[in-house]
Amino acid sequence: MTLFRQINSLLFGLFLLVMMGMVYFQFSQTRDFMEQQMETDLNNTSTSLGLMLTPHLESGDLVGAETLINVIFEGGFYRRVTLTWLADNKTQSWENPIVIEGVPSWFSDLDLFKKQTKESLITSGWMQLATLEIEAHPGLGYRNLWLTMNDTVMVLSLLFLLSLIILRIRLNKILKPLHDIVAHAKAISQRKFTEDMPLPVTTELKDVVVSINSMSSQLKKVFNTLDQEVDSLRKDSLIDRISNLPNRQYLSAQLNGFLSEPGHGGLILAKFDWLDEIHSKYGYQVRDETIKVLADKMQAQLPEIAECVIARIANTEFAFLITKGEREEMSNYVQTLVRMVNQEMSKAGCEPNSGFFIGVSERLDEMKASELLSQSDNALQQAIKNEKTVQWFDRKKQHKYTREQWREKLSLAISNNKFIFNWQPIQNINNDDVIQREVYCRLEVEQQVLNAGVFMPYIELLSLGSELDKCILGSIVTQNILNKTNEPIAVNLTSDSVTDVKFHQWLDTFLKKTVGSEKIEFEIPESAVSNSLSESIALCEIIKQYGSQFGIDQCGRRIGSLNYLQQIQPNYVKLDQSFSFYNKTEQNSELCRALVNVAKGLDIRVIVTAIENEEQLNNFRPLNLHGYQGFIHPPVDIDNKKS
Repeated sequence: MTLFRQINSLLFGLFLLVMMGMVYFQFSQTRDFMEQQMETDLNNTSTSLGLMLTPHLESGDLVGAETLINVIFEGGFYRRVTLTWLADNKTQSWENPIVIEGVPSWFSDLDLFKKQTKESLITSGWMQLATLEIEAHPGLGYRNLWLTMNDTVMVLSLLFLLSLIILRIRLNKILKPLHDIVAHAKAISQRKFTEDMPLPVTTELKDVVVSINSMSSQLKKVFNTLDQEVDSLRKDSLIDRISNLPNRQYLSAQLNGFLSEPGHGGLILAKFDWLDEIHSKYGYQVRDETIKVLADKMQAQLPEIAECVIARIANTEFAFLITKGEREEMSNYVQTLVRMVNQEMSKAGCEPNSGFFIGVSERLDEMKASELLSQSDNALQQAIKNEKTVQWFDRKKQHKYTREQWREKLSLAISNNKFIFNWQPIQNINNDDVIQREVYCRLEVEQQVLNAGVFMPYIELLSLGSELDKCILGSIVTQNILNKTNEPIAVNLTSDSVTDVKFHQWLDTFLKKTVGSEKIEFEIPESAVSNSLSESIALCEIIKQYGSQFGIDQCGRRIGSLNYLQQIQPNYVKLDQSFSFYNKTEQNSELCRALVNVAKGLDIRVIVTAIENEEQLNNFRPLNLHGYQGFIHPPVDIDNKKS
């Protein structure tokens, strides 16, 4: 029970007790007063009636005596009058029934008033004439008592209700700081750190608010420190100090992660020998400053053309990993890069279009990192050999379908639901229990089954992600996949779905009408959260509304703050595959440990991915993660739950 209800109940009980006491006191006083009034009236009437009857009794005037008694009796204040003539013992009796107007019968049946009678002896000198017995009628007492109590209860009830209303308003105002404290404490428990609360007027609550504000501030500093530690470790191990660009180690991990997932793009290797010329003319300081300026311009302009990772991999060598882009985007990218380099060369007094070489290679289906690196390096060496500024790797293999052919085939496959599903178990790192099953889809095109790595790049390229996610979620329900396992089902959402408001509305309706929707766990890529935080939060609120959980996939892939974790509050994160590809050094272990501490400090479960063997898994066990995923337990068909 809330504090407000407890205080309200206590005061309600006290008010009720006081009111009942006042009613009882008023009731007793009124009843006693009416009894005394009836007794006094009875004595007075008995005395006066006896005196008035004496002359009639002396003369034996029976009619006169009866007339006198009738006059008094018809007033209705007496229930019974009995006159006994002592001369002949003749008895006359007058009686009124107990009928009380305006008083409920149940009230008059309570027998609240004692029977009151008064017997007197009428004499004339020493002669005894008659006895007179009068019994009071309780009707007057009941009526006055009923009316008095009625008015009393109504007035007290009105005052009671008015007091409760005033009390409720006042209590709400008094306890408002306490409600704010509760809301603030809940936010802190969810690792949400808002602005400090204003100090309340109530003295007792001031110390509490001060303590809560201090605790919130300290915890916020702790999490900010952890975030800064991750950023610092990344810069120490993955960032080139001169250019502030990622280094070769970061590029290698990103390249492996890029090729392990569906995507379009390629790798560009560039060798800028003109930087050595600047070094020989002006010294290393001017060269380093030139590298910084060039790196800043590349980071500012090139990502606008295509999503990419720009790295400095050697003294005068740079690499550009394009993670989303076809040949046309890559051509524009290269042209912009050449123009940018020429501008900087002109400023430095070097001759444009000389002293630098660029080798370009496109990604093909199911390509390994070594192959893509080899092709780009081959193209670079050809450019150096032929003294050509840009050299593309001459690939013989062409894409099977054009973009429009892919659009037609994918749209047809989605509308006809031509997807085939399998799933991969995610294991608990402590006992190997299955904690989740991630669903993957394959596509049937022209009687051929294509893996996601083949068609997913075109799904993103053609902005069909929302339609694909709708189809997959609908198929999970229609194919009864939810009931084929006791563990939650993980579904990856595309970036299109995160930013598509219509998909948000569709998902709300889907979860509302789907039985067992709480077993579906949704995974959002980190890039979508970073680029569209507000849309991601709105989507996650819909997911939480229906009891489902959600996680962040590829967590830690981007170099930047993890502050978004506090804002979106996922149930779990899956570490990017690059953490499994990093070399096992103390610095990289600390980076991974710091990232895990940030997530665990926010009460977020951590799952490591791309685990291929026990040795690799043992490297992560000291971090006390929640689970692991990888080809150590490869995907299996839906109907075959053994993994």
